[in-house]
Amino acid sequence: MNGAKVSAPADPRTSLLDLLREELHLTGTKKGCNQGACGACTVLVDGERILACLTLAVQVQGGEVTTIEGLADADALHPLQAAFIEQDGFQCGYCTPGQICSAIGMAAEAARGVPSHVSSDLSADVTLTREEIQERMSGNLCRCGAHNGIIDAIRDTLAAEVPA
Repeated sequence: MNGAKVSAPADPRTSLLDLLREELHLTGTKKGCNQGACGACTVLVDGERILACLTLAVQVQGGEVTTIEGLADADALHPLQAAFIEQDGFQCGYCTPGQICSAIGMAAEAARGVPSHVSSDLSADVTLTREEIQERMSGNLCRCGAHNGIIDAIRDTLAAEVPA
């Protein structure tokens, strides 16, 4: 968990989200709908974005789980975290941790060439256009209306990392 070894929960029915928040006190990952519809609980497992509310903690045993707390180093924010501040990509901030983790996973998917619903050429390299980013981030909801700042922050920070 964020580079540290943790024990599996005593109850194998414990969700990853509940393990993070209730047992490990990593409260950056948010409990939104608790049904997999909002994306507030998105974390990275071995670099892939997943919904922690729909994942049992025992399912990720042996994997590397990264939460919002694990993205920054001791001295500096992750570049995407800084971009969210610069681009005003949050208002209440509730969805922000899930948005940031999802965006990092999304950029990795695009770098691997995984197409989306709006990709025009399924065999071409993925270019993270505004439309691609919007489609790929559609599983992460923001009720405050900070979508433009979120997309701008992602585009400015992560789109440059994906080969054109």
